[in-house]
Amino acid sequence: MTTDPDDALRWEGDEPDAPDASAKNEPPAAPDAQTSADPAPEVARAAQSTAGTPAAEHVATAGTTPAAEAEADVDDEPAGIGNAALVFYGIIGGVYLLFAVGWIVGGFRLRPRASLLLGDWTYFPWMWLAALAPILWFAAAWVLTRGSATWIRIVALIAGAALLVPWPFVMFGTVGA
Repeated sequence: MTTDPDDALRWEGDEPDAPDASAKNEPPAAPDAQTSADPAPEVARAAQSTAGTPAAEHVATAGTTPAAEAEADVDDEPAGIGNAALVFYGIIGGVYLLFAVGWIVGGFRLRPRASLLLGDWTYFPWMWLAALAPILWFAAAWVLTRGSATWIRIVALIAGAALLVPWPFVMFGTVGA
């Protein structure tokens, strides 16, 4: 464990601004006897310094600079949902919720007329399935178009809104049958 209080403020690989006390007590390093034309000592030093890192990581970052790595990280981030799309999803989600309520209210208003043809044991399961249909459509469109373009999701949601209009509520409303 080191006793330097500034260690907590440094990242791995940061170079200190000023030489520390231990560097002052060491003798100066001897210059290399080989010329700079021979790249073998540099390659050997690089291999020794990266001996603890995985080879794939070393190969991937061998010729890049920190600025290029940061730019690559920025490009890899997925684009978020735009403001207009987010507002549209909120509005269409509210429409689907109102459609579900419309199917429930319209279904209860239609029950006296449907009882002439169907018993309650057959009517109520289908009524509740019809009430859940807008919620299920919204969830299915959201999940199934997850990797697609935004416009595909919007078309799927608009198509569901057109198909799932609560006709019993539109025809009979809440006033009376």
